[in-house]
Amino acid sequence: LAGAQADVNPDEVASVLWKYFTELGSNAKETVDQLQQAEITKQLNTLLETKLQSANLYAEDLQRRLVPFATQLQARLAQDSQRLKEQIRQELAELRAKLAPYADEVHQQISTNIRQLQAKMSPYAEELRSQVDRGAGELQRVLEPYATELRDRLQDNAESIQASLSPYADRLQQQIDSGVETLKERLTPLADELKAQVGQSVEELRRGLSPYAQEVQDRLNRQLESLTAQMERAAEELRARLAASSEELRAQLSPLAQELRQAAGSDAESLRQRLAPLAQQLDERVGQTLEAFRQQAAPFGEAFGRQLVERLEEVRGKLDSGTAGVEDHLELLEKEVRDKVAAFLSTTQPAEN
Repeated sequence: LAGAQADVNPDEVASVLWKYFTELGSNAKETVDQLQQAEITKQLNTLLETKLQSANLYAEDLQRRLVPFATQLQARLAQDSQRLKEQIRQELAELRAKLAPYADEVHQQISTNIRQLQAKMSPYAEELRSQVDRGAGELQRVLEPYATELRDRLQDNAESIQASLSPYADRLQQQIDSGVETLKERLTPLADELKAQVGQSVEELRRGLSPYAQEVQDRLNRQLESLTAQMERAAEELRARLAASSEELRAQLSPLAQELRQAAGSDAESLRQRLAPLAQQLDERVGQTLEAFRQQAAPFGEAFGRQLVERLEEVRGKLDSGTAGVEDHLELLEKEVRDKVAAFLSTTQPAEN
């Protein structure tokens, strides 16, 4: 069981609980009853079994502890919800009052930060687009010889084609898998670098606004922590979208190899009839699939930059009006869930073997 506890990601457990909490009704009794039902248990079991396949005793023990913990946590959140709303309202009102004499300077500082962020994001967005195009182009060049080889194989006798078709399909699948993994390796560092830029940008904004909020620094910090959490979540979503697009590319290319394997099982007469159209279409189908991937993934960087600018503009609006939205309240509640889940998991120990 060594290392089993490390396999349980607190954020993943918190995501399961938070998603479940947000789907529940507001009635406290119903909430408790629902938490005792099978759905949350099923979701937690699925997560723990995936992470702890070789540590069933620990997974079972952790699951037994998590359901009562989740019940207690939901009850606590229901009590704290209104308090948090009022706390946010008061903090923003105080922050706005203190910043009001410096409204022009605050506006200018945030506007400057937005321009700086846009300037920083632009090269990354271009690099992401470039890496998507380059990776897709390289994968297309790698797969091109397979279409030529397949057309050449049609000149052989049927028995020779059948004997070589399955190994050929295996090599094609391996090349697709290798190409997709290489593409993901190209794109992941860019998502990491963008996330690092997020933290740097918020810190620059903090330094720029601090002289105007010396007496309410904790209020300002709370708003900027919320901003950081939103921006980092956007960066994680970008990473997930890039990974999902790469896996979608794999899923769309893999049927080519599967069709070849199926053709290998055909009788000699129909083998050429099944292979001839595929040999002619292989290049075109690969090209269309990769072009669709380019069109989908290349703009992700620009969309990410726009999302960050929107978050900064929302902060400017809140400082102007002194009012908070539903998002601020949910942000704090979710942060509390994640903090408490992390603390809970840190106190659990894997069972002795």
